Amino acid sequence: MFRRRTQEAPADPPQVVKPGGKGRPTPKRAEAQKARRQPITAPNTRKEAYKRVREKQAEQRAKARQGMAKGDEKYLLKRDKGPVRRLARDYVDGRRTVGSYLMYGMFAIVALSLLPIAAAKLLVLFAPPLLLAAVFVEGLAISRKIKKLAAERYPGEDTKGVGLYAAMRAMQIRRLRVPSPQVKPGEKVGSS
Repeated sequence: MFRRRTQEAPADPPQVVKPGGKGRPTPKRAEAQKARRQPITAPNTRKEAYKRVREKQAEQRAKARQGMAKGDEKYLLKRDKGPVRRLARDYVDGRRTVGSYLMYGMFAIVALSLLPIAAAKLLVLFAPPLLLAAVFVEGLAISRKIKKLAAERYPGEDTKGVGLYAAMRAMQIRRLRVPSPQVKPGEKVGSS
């Protein structure tokens, strides 16, 4: 029991590879921790620390901006989240609206006002209120339609403010809308 063994211990048994195994032995904990360890690269000065923070924040903002433009639900603002708001965006983006051309129309009216023609001056006087009235009526129609459509498709969802949301989106120039339009003009989301 307490005597010395005279025989040498046998050599390590051969490695048996199990089917479906990784084909190598599991590393010891110390080795795994050593492999994970990275040198600490703390900033030397406060100025450098602020610079790193600003770079990281800029990177995060750029990523969020891209996600928002694509319509990724994770990056959208609270006002744009949810299936009802997506329906409103798709409904508006699938149509050509007078409101989306409002700014172009106003620019044309200003350009006409510079002409020394009496008919142009008369047009400049009456065109802006008529254009604004058309946009207002169109906004009311879109608002009513999207509220009705949202109530039919998503009965349990909150539809508060979705009409105004859709009407305001209809007044934006298509290329400047955020999130970007996911539906091409002419693709109908709901029944007309």
